Amino acid sequence: MKPVWFVLAWVSFGLGTIGAFIPILPTTPFMLLSAFLFSKSSPRFHAWLLSLPFAGPAIREWNQHRVVRKRAKFLCTTMISVSLGLIWWRAPVPVVLKIILTIILVSVCAFVVTRKSAIIDG
Repeated sequence: MKPVWFVLAWVSFGLGTIGAFIPILPTTPFMLLSAFLFSKSSPRFHAWLLSLPFAGPAIREWNQHRVVRKRAKFLCTTMISVSLGLIWWRAPVPVVLKIILTIILVSVCAFVVTRKSAIIDG
C-alpha cells in the first residue's frame, strides 16, 4: 500500500499547491492530507513537507494539537466562498454537479472552521 499512499500524497500536495493560486481548491485540507499520506508512505518526504516554511509549522500544529490557524481558516472560508460564487455564477456545468461541489466545499469549510484556532495550555 505504501506506493499508493505515496502517489496519493503527491496528488494531494499538488492540489494543495494549486489551491494556493486557484480559488476552487482549498490548500489547508490538501496539505494536511498530504502530510498524513506521506507519514504512511515515506518518512523522508514527510520530514521534507514538515520542513517547508509555508506548510511545516501549520502541519506540525495540526499533528500535535489539532489546531488550524485563524489565518488558514479565514483563507479557506474566503476561497471556498469565492469558489462557490464562481461555480454558481459562471461554471457551465449541470446543476447536479454544482450541488455536489457545494456540499463538498461547505463540508470542508465546516470541518476547518470548527477546529481549534490556538494551542491552549492546561
